[in-house]
Amino acid sequence: MRHLEFYIRAAYSFVVFASICTAFLIVLLLQSKNHIFEYASEQASVERHEPFPISVDPESKTIEENPLVKNYFSEHLAHNQNSKQNWWNQIAAIFAPKDWYQNLASPVSRIIVIWPGERKEEAAKNISDILGWNNTEKTEFKSLVDTEFPIMPDGKYFPSQYIIHKYATPSEVAELVNSKFNDEVLSRYPPELDEIIPLEDTLTIASLLEREASDFDNMREISGVIWNRLFIDMPLQLDASLQYVKGSNAYEPAWWPKIYPRDKFIKSPFNTYQNEGLPPAPIANPSVEAIVAALNPVVTDCLFYFHTNNGEYHCSTNYKEHVSKLRSIYGRGS
Repeated sequence: MRHLEFYIRAAYSFVVFASICTAFLIVLLLQSKNHIFEYASEQASVERHEPFPISVDPESKTIEENPLVKNYFSEHLAHNQNSKQNWWNQIAAIFAPKDWYQNLASPVSRIIVIWPGERKEEAAKNISDILGWNNTEKTEFKSLVDTEFPIMPDGKYFPSQYIIHKYATPSEVAELVNSKFNDEVLSRYPPELDEIIPLEDTLTIASLLEREASDFDNMREISGVIWNRLFIDMPLQLDASLQYVKGSNAYEPAWWPKIYPRDKFIKSPFNTYQNEGLPPAPIANPSVEAIVAALNPVVTDCLFYFHTNNGEYHCSTNYKEHVSKLRSIYGRGS
């Protein structure tokens, strides 16, 4: 009898505990959606007109520290709600493809998320999966974004959280994405800035930073290395560009696959090991942080860099020093 009472109490406790956990999870999920809905509503009424600051001069091949960058970051970027660091965004990333999550707060609305560093095919697939589009609709959506001014093959699918109704057409979503790009990027990129650095070049560098760097400060550090290499016509030698090439193959199962030494010999205009200068177009869709970092690199003498497994950044002024650091950490150089 005592054993029976024990098992009944244990079962009761488990049910209560499970109920509390379930209720907590539901509240957490609802909160994540509420945050996203509120932020989307706030952003819809915000106008972006203050131009991006700039610290680099490609013509004179110089970089000067711009004190406006720190202020610009604190005012416009420090509390970016699109960041993956925010817990509700992490939840949205996990559960957004699930119908039950989308229906929690609103059965007629859908949350679609374009993450910083996604390539257009990646973003289009995620959106079409959530909205139930077929391949024709997905292709139409990409075409409507790609052919909007400025015409570029990638880099204009602005990373953000978008709220749309569940039966949204490709043209409706494309209009939303194009409008966001206009508000967040084009309105901040006046003609005088484009004369110094063409927008497509900035987006291309920013897309590389999005895939290569860990945070805004690290983006500016790597931006300094990229510009230093461009100034001396040195190949950029960035693995992210090789990942883009490999991920473009229909047989490749990953959008950003692992890179092997043999991949450095792949024939492609996007292979930054074999070709000098920038890739012919952005390799991904960059955030505002990456755009600001592309225009405002830190002043550095470094030409080489790498990240350790725990994310630490190491840069060097020459290849010998670079190899020495690699050997000191990994016991080998490359």
